[in-house]
Amino acid sequence: MSDQPWQTPQCISHTQLLLKSYRRWLKTDLIPRTETPLEQARLLFESPFVIVSHGTQPDPVLNYGNQTALMLWEMDLPTLTSTPSRYTAEPLHRDERARLLERTTRDGYVDDYSGIRISSTGKRFRIAQAIVWNLVDDAGEYRGQAATFSSWEPLPPTAR
Repeated sequence: MSDQPWQTPQCISHTQLLLKSYRRWLKTDLIPRTETPLEQARLLFESPFVIVSHGTQPDPVLNYGNQTALMLWEMDLPTLTSTPSRYTAEPLHRDERARLLERTTRDGYVDDYSGIRISSTGKRFRIAQAIVWNLVDDAGEYRGQAATFSSWEPLPPTAR
């Protein structure tokens, strides 16, 4: 796996889907869009905020995470992109997460989400002011959902 995964045609295309869908719902850009698609893919991958997305499977699997997301969830990109997105939340918090995704599907986006997530090694963290939005391609087809946030704080381990 390249240490520059943003250079692949698949990542460049997916970055455009993320950025266009974000603009569609939120009427603003997630990152500046003045650069080439390749440079936009690099900027998004290297951004200091988290961005993740999942596909349309019945149990959606993550299909993108930038380097901040990889650090926070303590995964490499191949591991992240083979992980069902529900595993980013503890079992106790998965019903809440499911309600968020249903609300996003219904409304197009949500810009006020806060919740608890868990890394691959069991480290818990609270995210705040997350934006979750539907991914829609140029043909109007639903392609999944994405989330971004720049505010998180570590939480103490749960008692066993």
